[in-house]
Amino acid sequence: MDNELREENVNKKKRGRKRYVLITYVFLGLFLLLLVRLLFFTAVESEDFINSSYNPRLTKLSETVVRGKIKTSDDVIVAETITNDDKTEVRNYPKGPMYAHAVGYSVNGSLGAEKDFNFRMMRSHIFFLKRIYLELSGEKLPGDDLVLTIDSKLQEAAYYGMGDYDGAVIALEPDTGKVLCMVSKPDFDPNTIKADWDSIISDSTSSVLLNRTTQGLYPPGSVAKVLTALEMMEEGKADTFSYECEGEEEREGYTIHCYRSTAHGTEDFASAFADSCNVAFGNMGLMLDKNRLSLLSDRLLFNKKLPTALSNTEKSSFNITDNDPEALVMQTAIGQGKTLVTPLHMAMLASAVANEGVIKEPFISDSIENADGGVVKTYKGKTYGSVMTKEEAEKMKELMRLVITDGTGQGLLSDDYTAYGKTGTAEYSSDKDKTHSWFMGFAEKDGRKIAAAVIMEGAGTSSAHAIPLTKSLFDTYFQNE
Repeated sequence: MDNELREENVNKKKRGRKRYVLITYVFLGLFLLLLVRLLFFTAVESEDFINSSYNPRLTKLSETVVRGKIKTSDDVIVAETITNDDKTEVRNYPKGPMYAHAVGYSVNGSLGAEKDFNFRMMRSHIFFLKRIYLELSGEKLPGDDLVLTIDSKLQEAAYYGMGDYDGAVIALEPDTGKVLCMVSKPDFDPNTIKADWDSIISDSTSSVLLNRTTQGLYPPGSVAKVLTALEMMEEGKADTFSYECEGEEEREGYTIHCYRSTAHGTEDFASAFADSCNVAFGNMGLMLDKNRLSLLSDRLLFNKKLPTALSNTEKSSFNITDNDPEALVMQTAIGQGKTLVTPLHMAMLASAVANEGVIKEPFISDSIENADGGVVKTYKGKTYGSVMTKEEAEKMKELMRLVITDGTGQGLLSDDYTAYGKTGTAEYSSDKDKTHSWFMGFAEKDGRKIAAAVIMEGAGTSSAHAIPLTKSLFDTYFQNE
């Protein structure tokens, strides 16, 4: 009996210890979940919460701090707070619509850099003695200033180069990911956004608040031949490719045309790329392994969120399967079909070619300065990784150079720098005469590089519109040494 009692007591103790261990693990698990949640909030969500214009903490800060300025990398003020005689404060944008989507606004919610760096501009890091003096005097403290990576001369070249066309221009520094200019049209005047707000949001046809550089989704046209060409190289089919172009070809009731049905004659891989031969590239599409092409598109950042510090970005889309009809496969291979891209994405791919296959994550904030010009914080780009090998990037670079020297991009020939690129004329309606004008590419000189993507809606051929604008960008960049 004693043995049985002892055994029962031992079993009770074991069961008790098990319950204790179980409870301990449950509480430990809950603690770890809370810790993970706290770390995630601190690293990811806290900045969004703090930056929210509806955050009461910011409202409190505005009682003691005057919102800081926003400046370009070459010290041009593009946003500032003006204090009237009656102490009321008004946000002023000296350049009006020119920086509308990059800088944004800070009323009725917020947009652009005004939103993303809201909290930063509502803090003050002036010299502590000056701070004490202003606080004792009952004066507001001057907020910190945001310095953008944007160059004002490039922004002007892009803005005026667009003229009356809608569309987008974005330029990047391939080695760092810095955004050198960002223009989207149609635009708005941030100085009058509060007064214009009701009319803008009540107009269902208005898209002035849409930043087309990061959110605009367009058929890429021939700029997407970079994807097709890269897959041809990876499958080892580029060196032996040859096709007799007669200007058009019909498959399954659909006819693919080269521009103006021009018969290019015998085209090898390189000349087809330089001449932007649709018929040749349509046939390349039929030659390729569709699963491999789909995997390559994923590697080139299609169908996924782009790695960037820029907010409000859309995903480019690319879809192809073995079950797709030949006509759709040919359209997809030349950048039509169901493919849609953002200008930002195209600029990033151009940057990858310029940077030996490596993509740097685009960002628009260079630094935070106090009101006296002292640097509070410096921003640097992050490396996403390689989307193509160094050898593939070099081969693609050769193809893109051939576009400039012998093909459709000869308007970018210059003695001041070396340009590389791909032109595009993208159909966007059943009327094949209605086309967008595209260019993606880069230029370099003595180690300096600039990559850009340009789309001008309904403008027609790239040689007449997108290329002259790009040349203005490149000329401005290399003259500004």
